[in-house]
Amino acid sequence: MSMAYVYACLILHEAKKEITDEAICKILEAAGITPDKALAKAWADVIKTLNIEELKKRAVAVPMAAAAPAVTVTPAAPEAKPEEKKEEKKEEKKEEKKEEAGEALEGLSALFG
Repeated sequence: MSMAYVYACLILHEAKKEITDEAICKILEAAGITPDKALAKAWADVIKTLNIEELKKRAVAVPMAAAAPAVTVTPAAPEAKPEEKKEEKKEEKKEEKKEEAGEALEGLSALFG
């Protein structure tokens, strides 16, 4: 959810508008998000201390992740036991959470260097 505040700040910057907590809240509301006024104020205060243009230049210079390997089709394996399915689902959820955390960190590192 905090990425919405980052995007709101970037939109305001690109529009050459002052980045204020009120402006951030208006953008979030327009997107159908109920803003946290304290969080919007915190982002507005932090953004004022940053050189957004410099951060954008650095973000562009960061190499993108390697492309995913090609997918190969293999015959379906025999049906897994229920125990194995539960373990697989737990592993998948753990991987998804790790990926989400990684994406959030990439976004913040792109912003804050």
